[in-house]
Amino acid sequence: MCGITGWVSYDRDLGAEATVLHAMTETMACRGPDDRGTWTEGPAALGHRRLAVIDLPGGRQPMSVHTPEGSVALVYSGEAYNFTELRRELADRGHRFTTDSDTEVVLRGYLEWGDSVAERLNGMYAFAVWDGRHDKLVMIRDRMGIKPFYYHPTPDGVLFGSEPKAILANPLARPRVTQDGLRELFTMIKTPGHAVWDGLREVEPGTVVTVDRSGLRTRVYWRLETREHTDDRDTTIATVRSLLDDIVRRQLVADVPRCTLLSGGLDSSAMTALAARQLAERGEKVRSFAVDFVGQSDHFVADELRGTPDTPFVHDVARLADTDHQDIVLDAQTLADPDTRRRVIRARDLPAGFGDMDASLLLLFRAIRDQSTVALSGESADEVFGGYLQFFDEDARNADTFPWLVRARRHFGEDADVLRPGLAKSLDLDGYIADGHRTAVAGIERLDGESDFEYRMRRMCHLHLTRFVRVLLDRKDRMSMAVGLEVRVPFCDHRLVEYVYNTPWSFKSFDGREKSLLREATADLLPRSVYERVKSPYPSTQDPRYAQALQDQVRDLLARPSHAVFDLVDREKARVTAERGTPVSTPSARRGLERTLDLAHWLDLYSPELVLS
Repeated sequence: MCGITGWVSYDRDLGAEATVLHAMTETMACRGPDDRGTWTEGPAALGHRRLAVIDLPGGRQPMSVHTPEGSVALVYSGEAYNFTELRRELADRGHRFTTDSDTEVVLRGYLEWGDSVAERLNGMYAFAVWDGRHDKLVMIRDRMGIKPFYYHPTPDGVLFGSEPKAILANPLARPRVTQDGLRELFTMIKTPGHAVWDGLREVEPGTVVTVDRSGLRTRVYWRLETREHTDDRDTTIATVRSLLDDIVRRQLVADVPRCTLLSGGLDSSAMTALAARQLAERGEKVRSFAVDFVGQSDHFVADELRGTPDTPFVHDVARLADTDHQDIVLDAQTLADPDTRRRVIRARDLPAGFGDMDASLLLLFRAIRDQSTVALSGESADEVFGGYLQFFDEDARNADTFPWLVRARRHFGEDADVLRPGLAKSLDLDGYIADGHRTAVAGIERLDGESDFEYRMRRMCHLHLTRFVRVLLDRKDRMSMAVGLEVRVPFCDHRLVEYVYNTPWSFKSFDGREKSLLREATADLLPRSVYERVKSPYPSTQDPRYAQALQDQVRDLLARPSHAVFDLVDREKARVTAERGTPVSTPSARRGLERTLDLAHWLDLYSPELVLS
């Protein structure tokens, strides 16, 4: 796991641009604390920061091979979980390896198969190959979009990086956000390819982007396709278990300490139990970590989203699976600390709007990083198996919009509520969402004879797997890599995603509950308490001191009336919320405070040029 960046400029020799390349590379020091490297040749310059996970001494990058026709150089971020099999195949084809790293397997795979190497990889990855034989840059991103990858076309080439900050370190890229970028920022619909920053694009998941002297072109090598599911229910459950066994076994491979993230929900519990059983076969014990908040377990109050505290269920799993477990307990003061919020914004490059959930994730990962380098997460099982409450909400099922927005609006209110009325009207977020939804559902294939209900549920699943999951995967990557922790997501293995996506909804909820297939596939590993537990989202602090701290900080902000945040935020609404005599208690009011502060910190850190009309 690493940070990559680079620059291709066909009108100049980039050997003279070492200072700029160094600046781009160093923006990602947190993603790769173990090593750095740069490589230049003619119009191409590559930079890399390394987090060493496999073949610690041998996996240095950029990695290059000299051929009679020209050099081929690679910068790579991620993990190829099938690199051992690919290495054997490539060796049989005559390739000779000098390291034990998966990086060299990907490079040799490109030499053998060109950009079709993408179809052969199982893993999470974002990598760029400068092919000096043809003076072209090839950028490839994994199927599900687990690893981030951005690029910025220029008049004579392209800039690229794992994160926008790497590209924005180049003088050719302006830190500019137009109205269209603000629309994306305030809607949580994850338009494919959209990067918020003007001029930047994402390499879309499952896509190859090639840049040469004639311009830029893309090729989609994987998409989520509709296929007939012919297995019966028992066979489907057995297949899910077989896939999970193989996936976890592959993702436990590392040359550094590894652990699991355990929330006490079905997803992380199943994954942790699988990992514990497999490691026990080797005489090892898995380490597990959970997040909690001071006083939360003792004073928990159930609400619409969260019916139970996590900790009792976490401990049930840790006991049954015999993990070496540790709770990371966070306090309100640390969560509300402006320095914590600034670190979150710097990690994400944007005020993404997850508030204390972002902050707690960052603090959890930072505590884990002191003891481990790789963590397995239960992220994405809700999207794969149909676990969210909106899957069972008639309003969300029947709405002609993104289903998660129906419940989010009900619980948190409208994102536009914090905006100045004139700006909110100008942005027309409802229109942007409606246009995005029409585009998103237009290409979803329907099986012959599929009922209206089954097709509606297929559409819900497709939207979660191609839009919503990318929001959460980006959050996971940014918060973990900000502290140099590699987080793997077994439930995003494309084989599992393809298989479960095409199972009918009647299988996914055959017992009238969420994630029926996953529950039954791992029932033998789970404590009864977890088997019976109702879905509970990622935890959020209930400590009123957190809300009080937010109000205090917004009052301080209001004392600076010329701050640029008030070009975006409704000052009067912020004042009314901040000056309440008691800490705000509603999720929508707290979210408004968090949004306001996040925007203010973002403006302070990046000084973006905002185009508001």
